[in-house]
Amino acid sequence: MVLTKNTILITGGSSGLGLEMARKFLQMGNKVIVCSRNPDKLELTKSMLPKVITFQCDISVEAEQNRLVQWIEMHHADLAILINNAAIVNRTDFITDSESRNKLSGEIATNLTAPIHLIKLLYPVLIKNNNAAIFNITSGLIYTPRSIYPFYNATKSALHAFTQVLRHQLKNEPIKIIEVMFPVVDTPWHKGNTPKSGISTEKAISAMIKGMERNQSEIKVGAVKLLYYLSRIAPGFAFKKINALQ
Repeated sequence: MVLTKNTILITGGSSGLGLEMARKFLQMGNKVIVCSRNPDKLELTKSMLPKVITFQCDISVEAEQNRLVQWIEMHHADLAILINNAAIVNRTDFITDSESRNKLSGEIATNLTAPIHLIKLLYPVLIKNNNAAIFNITSGLIYTPRSIYPFYNATKSALHAFTQVLRHQLKNEPIKIIEVMFPVVDTPWHKGNTPKSGISTEKAISAMIKGMERNQSEIKVGAVKLLYYLSRIAPGFAFKKINALQ
């Protein structure tokens, strides 16, 4: 896979893994666009990475998706790579939390519906350019869920299944469909409660890039490889271990 001189869009690119992706891809000689719903984070990102291009929008809202796509078509029609990275998560007890249904709707809209919509809307742009690729960012939790994240597990598992189907449907087209499954990573996503097993964003993205260099269609980063095998050999044990993380 050609990793330089591409135009790349990263959703949720103003913090955590998305920010580290932006940093790495800029260093490799790409044009990088990041979008986020938080204008303050985008401003901070721009101050840290002056060459990055920013666009403020909430991808969970259909009108905002359309606005982003229209802007891309007008100003960045050379877009070759879409990285669906944006995600939200709620720690919740489904039955006792009176807001659980609202939290469910929010996670589905951001983690699942938005990536699917953006793929559909941006495909005509992507397919016209060299090195076209779609990256869907998921998690090792697609194999063994954590009980504190009832909706996040489900949305990422659904995105995993969709990615497999999309890859099969587009197997004869000049576009790569890649899934990156991250383990626990030390990012603001955990709100200061990162499990002890968490790895740095630098290590996580370096592993992602190595997978890209090897043309892997499913990039299992770090402990995800072990979790994958454990979930198949001893699913009960894997579930117990993942839910004992501190």
